[in-house]
Amino acid sequence: MIQTDVLIVGGGPAGSSCAWRLKRNNVNCLILDQSSFPRRKPCAGWITPEVMQDLEFDPSDYPYSFTTYPTFQVSIAGFNLKLPSNQHAIRRYEFDDWLLHRAGVPVQVHTVKSITPVADGYELDGEFSCQYLVGAGGTHCPVYQNLFQSPSSRAKETLVVALEEEFPYACTDERGWLWFRENHLPGYAWYVPKANGYVNVGIGGMEELLKARGDTLKNHWNRLVEKLDRQGLVRDHIYKPNGHSYYMRQNRPELSRDNAFLVGDAAGLATLDMGEGIGPAIKSGLLAAEAIIHHTPYSVASISKYSQRATAWLTRP
Repeated sequence: MIQTDVLIVGGGPAGSSCAWRLKRNNVNCLILDQSSFPRRKPCAGWITPEVMQDLEFDPSDYPYSFTTYPTFQVSIAGFNLKLPSNQHAIRRYEFDDWLLHRAGVPVQVHTVKSITPVADGYELDGEFSCQYLVGAGGTHCPVYQNLFQSPSSRAKETLVVALEEEFPYACTDERGWLWFRENHLPGYAWYVPKANGYVNVGIGGMEELLKARGDTLKNHWNRLVEKLDRQGLVRDHIYKPNGHSYYMRQNRPELSRDNAFLVGDAAGLATLDMGEGIGPAIKSGLLAAEAIIHHTPYSVASISKYSQRATAWLTRP
């Protein structure tokens, strides 16, 4: 059996950031992920100045594509405006792999199935043991499913379902676009051109509200595709979107139990205005690491519920 001080389930931004901080403080840890990196991860890929500060991120040292947006073109129920953003866009295929390698800790490809609490920590699948366990495996993280899942552990009204695709495209409009509440969508859609000839388009909506209205996300995806064509943003592309889900920030989620912690999408920390998950994921990973290093309580109270204050009033559909 492989033994380590900390096992981190999930090698995305939350898990790799946690490992990076632990390694810098001489804490032994191991990352388990079901996929080999680099791996495909469709995502708008927004990162804020806070993310760059938390990661001590210097764009001049980053070997991959990096785009800066001083503003976004925003439409709110048909009303158009420019929104100061001061955000950046990366490709998760590149960014996640870079973060994982930068952490400098061992990584094993392994799909976690069972987690057993033992006297001195946890055992996973009879192959791994640890004193501390960090769940960074996304919405369906096995740490959440094995140790935290209960009827009241997540508020279903905060669940967002999304469709998106990232693909090579010769963009003629290099601006980022956001559409809120279009066609009564309880959510928003986006168009994010990226460096080196890529674009990401997608749509996300609150699942419970869509169901209550007898609506589907697919209907809104089809409308988005038509809009992209009408505005000349994307034309003559055969779409193959990927579906996924995540939880927006909840008031009092249970994020720790004994020596187990939930971070990133496993904790449901996406911002209430932009549905942005990378920043909260990274911050929560760092905070979990600090709790382990200093033997202090783990809390995400310091993580903002909003990507930017100017959009806080967009929270409710």
